[in-house]
Amino acid sequence: MQIYYQKDVNKNALQDKKIAILGYGSQGHAHANNLKESGYSVIVGLHAGSKSRAAAEQAGFRVIDVESAAKEADVIVFLTPDQTQKQIYTEQVFPHLGAGKTIVFAHGFNIHYGQISPPAEVDVWMVAPKGPGHLVRRVYTQGGGVPCLLAIYQDASGSAKDAALAYADGLGGTRAGVIETSFAEETETDLFGEQAVLCGGVSELVKAGFETLTNAGYQPEIAYFECLHELKLIVDLFYESGIEGMYYSVSETAEYGGLTRGSKIITDETKAAMKQMLQDVQEGRFAHEWILENQAEQPILNAKRRQLSNHPIEKVGKRLRELMSWIK
Repeated sequence: MQIYYQKDVNKNALQDKKIAILGYGSQGHAHANNLKESGYSVIVGLHAGSKSRAAAEQAGFRVIDVESAAKEADVIVFLTPDQTQKQIYTEQVFPHLGAGKTIVFAHGFNIHYGQISPPAEVDVWMVAPKGPGHLVRRVYTQGGGVPCLLAIYQDASGSAKDAALAYADGLGGTRAGVIETSFAEETETDLFGEQAVLCGGVSELVKAGFETLTNAGYQPEIAYFECLHELKLIVDLFYESGIEGMYYSVSETAEYGGLTRGSKIITDETKAAMKQMLQDVQEGRFAHEWILENQAEQPILNAKRRQLSNHPIEKVGKRLRELMSWIK
């Protein structure tokens, strides 16, 4: 594994380049502000009527339309949602690409699954912070950084890695460490992690625990605290000291119960389902499904959102969180 830090950075690699950040959402605002404060020339490209325009202008950025930004900039950074990038690239960015240009991603989906196929004469690389944009921004302002992944897809100039490292450094990533990977590895592990563990797996486990307790007659408020609210305490322990450190910090009763009962939840059948999820990602089935879902205007996603909104754990949670002034 190759990890880069501040000592490995050629800070001149992007010094004379103009960087266009396309999108000013969670990641977009963090990249734009961190890079600007690191001394780089940054403009923001937004579509007409973007709700983010006022925030970007208030932060001191020159905001222009996406096509003008792509034409003007040397480095064009895609920080719009995955499902919008192909159209933006085809209609507004591709006509202005040529030798000396660079396109950058924070997630490899559209490159890895062939939705975007850049011309051979441009550099293509990725810098992916391993944290949400607001964390990337906050940690940078505190003098730290969020670890990043770096991948080179095309190195037409011969200096793509230097430029990518300088970009990661501008985000603050080299303060924590920048790990070299590939577009394929980043995309496939990211999608699998979201589906099987971080978003899908955890939320289904929480709901199942809540339902088990409430169906057995326990108060939904107590079930909420035990299955959802206290999860943050455990995740923080994971984050700070790993699984072993978590078990060291909880009671021995909790430790014994967890070590002897957890495998009854995560069974061989669960692991087989995870393996199938990974194969769906690796072989492009999930990507194909998600592309079709967006072409159909997200009917399944919207239905799932409605189902979740109506789940009792959401109704109980909203009421309880109103009482938690420290969260606000």
